[in-house]
Amino acid sequence: MAGLNKVVHSYEEALKGLSNDMTVMVGGFGLCGIPEGLISHMVKTGVTGLTAISNNAGVDDFGLGLLLKSRQIDTMIASYVGENATFEKQMLSGELNVILTPQGTLAEKIRAGGAGIPAFFTATGYGTPIAEGKETREIDGRHYVLEPSLTADFALIRAWKADTMGNLVFRKTAANFNPMMATAGKITVVEAEYIVEPGELDPDHIHTPGIYVNRVIQATFEKRIEQRTVKPSTAEA
Repeated sequence: MAGLNKVVHSYEEALKGLSNDMTVMVGGFGLCGIPEGLISHMVKTGVTGLTAISNNAGVDDFGLGLLLKSRQIDTMIASYVGENATFEKQMLSGELNVILTPQGTLAEKIRAGGAGIPAFFTATGYGTPIAEGKETREIDGRHYVLEPSLTADFALIRAWKADTMGNLVFRKTAANFNPMMATAGKITVVEAEYIVEPGELDPDHIHTPGIYVNRVIQATFEKRIEQRTVKPSTAEA
């Protein structure tokens, strides 16, 4: 079983093979469930010309915002700009090529890519700029847009638990985009909060089988909160 151990012990090893002009998927939703350490180390590598696929691009000084700030991303495929002023500025100036995609469509494009489905029809976006230049078709009286699937050279994933063979369990909001992206990368690298031995994870609770995972690294996370909203204390009231 030793040959199935996918644990690596440095970010250099985890990101080995990453180079300029590659396409990278980055899991998570907002700042929840993002592979913080892998993103930070990508900044240090100095790779440029990246196409990044992610639900959004973090904030200015955290998550993918770090790669935007250092101008290492040329194209961003995302569902919304979020609260990243750098993203907004680069998009409006034309410095950054942005392909805004409806969130559900983005999720399905990634899932389809991981499943080996080259394209699919969806009614979302028909009659809007999203459909410009794409094949459309009427099926049973309803209009649809043909959307190509998405895959990536690297998929960077955040998991709650992983075993040494790469089986993954996600927790709460981190289950957004991470599981499907893990299937759609040529090389899938996972940052895990906990790494356990084979057999310690309940097979019924595994979200992503290890067959999709190439490398696993132990990490600690800041777990930054994008918008902290608290109820006034009784004393303040």
